[in-house]
Amino acid sequence: MSVTTRRRPLRDLAFPLGTLVGLIALWQGYVRLFGVSPVVLPAPTAVADVLTARQALLLSSTVTTLTESLSGFALATAVAVPVAAAITFSPVLRRTIYPLLLASESVPKLALAPVVLLWLGYGEQTRIAVSAIVALFPIIIATSLGLGSTPKELLELSRSLNASRWHTFRTIRFRHALPSFFGGLKIAVGLSIVGAVIGEFIGSDKGLGYLVLAATSQSRGDLAFAALTCLAVLGIVLFGLVSLVERWATPWAPRTGDLR
Repeated sequence: MSVTTRRRPLRDLAFPLGTLVGLIALWQGYVRLFGVSPVVLPAPTAVADVLTARQALLLSSTVTTLTESLSGFALATAVAVPVAAAITFSPVLRRTIYPLLLASESVPKLALAPVVLLWLGYGEQTRIAVSAIVALFPIIIATSLGLGSTPKELLELSRSLNASRWHTFRTIRFRHALPSFFGGLKIAVGLSIVGAVIGEFIGSDKGLGYLVLAATSQSRGDLAFAALTCLAVLGIVLFGLVSLVERWATPWAPRTGDLR
């Protein structure tokens, strides 16, 4: 491994960290210079104090939201892959299901959440369901696009070898669709957190979403921003984990984010 290759991860990490430090410094300076009320915009130092002082509460709330998000993400993935395969292989289902998916995506999920609460009742199952609904669409679209873009030459070769449809799907179509599939997963994993928070907004007494609501109702801007910080870190970590799995599962696929 060359010296340049070893330095690339450090260089790639330096840019976002430097930008983050600069934004925090500007934030701190703006609050101090203009005397902004901590209810409206707390200083980063105040948020850091809350992160330390209320770490037990923030940790338990983060674990709750993480559990709901991962459950919703897993449920969305389990539903999305068969649906994507169905609309890829069946023109009839494509003409019937696809328009319904597009219509459902245009409905604001915050407006849909109370309906889900009415159907499933007050509890964790509602928050998981909302998380799954929010995360579902990008996985279906990305996977169906990947499955539909398999080169015809590979499919013809598979037919000439008398391979079964399942074998062709597993070894050719789905393998070729993996980069698109993981692209959908990386979008969906962040949306699953959004869905979990929406569920906590409308029916929960725990979680980071509930904590944001409770903090703002008590004019505790520092606590609300601390919870938002935990949500941001949670999103980055889950995105990174999906990216790591993608690198392990598709070592042969080009990385669009790589800089040469």
